[in-house]
Formats: sequence, structure tokens, C-alpha cells
Amino acid sequence: MHIDAQIDVGVGPSDIGLNNHNARVTSKLVDVGDVTLHCVLAGPSDGDVVLLLHGFPEFWYEWHEYILPLAAAGYRVVVPDQRGYHRSERPDAISAYHLDALATDICGILDAIGAKKTHIVGHDWGAFVSWWVALHHPARLRTLSVINVPHPTAFKQTLWRNPKQVLRSWYVGFFQLPRVPEALAQVGNWASVTAMMQRSSRDGTFDSTDFERYRTAWGLDGAYEAMINWYRAVVRSNPQPVQTQISTPTMLLWGAQDTFLTRSLAEKSAQYCTNSEVVMFEQATHWITHEEQTQVQNRLLDHFNSAHKITHQKRH
Repeated sequence: MHIDAQIDVGVGPSDIGLNNHNARVTSKLVDVGDVTLHCVLAGPSDGDVVLLLHGFPEFWYEWHEYILPLAAAGYRVVVPDQRGYHRSERPDAISAYHLDALATDICGILDAIGAKKTHIVGHDWGAFVSWWVALHHPARLRTLSVINVPHPTAFKQTLWRNPKQVLRSWYVGFFQLPRVPEALAQVGNWASVTAMMQRSSRDGTFDSTDFERYRTAWGLDGAYEAMINWYRAVVRSNPQPVQTQISTPTMLLWGAQDTFLTRSLAEKSAQYCTNSEVVMFEQATHWITHEEQTQVQNRLLDHFNSAHKITHQKRH
């Protein structure tokens, strides 16, 4: 394994206007045990932790519009580049991207910052990791918020029974090819990756500045290969959760126009949660965190606050 030689080069908080001293936004390399992860942190040190997990092919920047509002609401916000992405360490072995390792990274972040519990929020692959943490480390969570990725068991059952979902997930098979996905992605200054994001999102969701920052992250030595290795690892290992039911207060936020995942997966996922709410955004796509930013922020804050009130009532 290695740390990218340009670990201090690229997009940082100050590059995108997050050098707000009142919010105390910082950028740190955090040793989580197995790897070192780059994290952006903000908010009061004594606030409840909110952990925001990005998906493919983004990095911590996916959440840059969420950091200051959540910090201003009194939360201690932690936004990592997950292993392999951007400034975080990227092991060479495909097996290093097993879901168990990705979930253990999250616990390692909490241990490193001295937090017992967190509100976890994940989109895309970040949501899959969030589900896995809830299934394997439930004691570490206050709430679970997942965005446009289903419960692992619901997804597996749907793949067996729904040919439409198999077709929508065709790219997972393509990513199993050695070296080819990485090579094609770089052609034309990452033309196919940016086209995929534009084609599957509402008009104007991403602008030229966004793509400039994403290209910078993708172009770091070995980064895109590591990102693809997440897909290779999950297919090779076929991970099985130790349980299927989740008791953590759960909210599923779903863009109904997602071209990658059928909307029925949201309700099917809720069946595995004893305390859940499904919020369907009829006009949103897979990229709901960008398209419905204000509504998503408000929903998250309501979810966090509701759990806090319930916990407070139980104590008294």
C-alpha cells in the first residue's frame, strides 16, 4: 500500500471557500488503523458527530455545500475521502476494498476523533458502506441516512428477480475487466465519466468547475483504479451481512428518476428496518445530493433532531 506522493496537492477546503474561521474547517490526514484517510472537519468539538460518505465517482467534495450548514446547526461534521479516493491512502490489493474493511474505516475515524457514535449519511457507495456499518457496528450509530442505494439484501434479491435492474447494473460487470475501465475513462480528458454524470443528472446539476475538481481527483496516481477496485472487490468477495434487520432510526432519501436503480428498491429496503422513513423525490435523479440540496439538508437535520429528542426522552 502507499500514500500518494501528492497527498497535499489538489482540492482542499480553502480552495472552495470553506476557510470560514467561525466554523473551524480543517483538512487532516487521519490514521484509522489499516490506512490513513483524508478528512475535512468542521463544527464544535463537543457537537454530535455527523459523518458524510461520498459515492462513486465523487470524493469529499460531494458534500461541500453541506459542511457549513450542518456545522452551524451545532454538529461536528466529518467528511472523509474514502479509501482509495483523492487524498486518502489506496492499498494495491483488490481484497483491501472489501466492505468489512470499508466499514472498519468508519469506526476507525470515530475512534481517532474520540467519538462513540455518529449520525451517518451516505450516497451511492457511501450509502452501501453506511448500510454495512449499521448491520455490523450498530452500536456506533445514532441515525442512519441512505441516499439512492438499497439495503444489501433487498438489492441482491432484486437482482435475482428483476431483469430490469440487472440491465441497469451492467457497468458493474464491465468494471470487472482488468485495466480496461481505467484506460477508457481517461480518454478525452475523462469524457466518458463526465458524460455519464451529465446524462444521468438533471440539466445544470454539474458545472465546469465541478468537473475540473473531479478530474483533478480522478487523475491522481492510482486513484481511479482504486475507485474501480471497490466494484471488483464486492463481486469477487460476494459479502454476506451478519444480520439483515436494522433497528437504528433510518431515513431513505430517493430520487425517483435514478437511471441506475429502480424506485421499488427504496420500499423493499425499508422492510429491513424496524424504524424507517422513505422520502421520495419524484423529479430527482441519482444525484439527489446536488439537485435537492436544501431539501436534503432539511430532511437530515429533522432526522437527527428527532432521534435526539427520542434519546433525551428515554433518559428522562
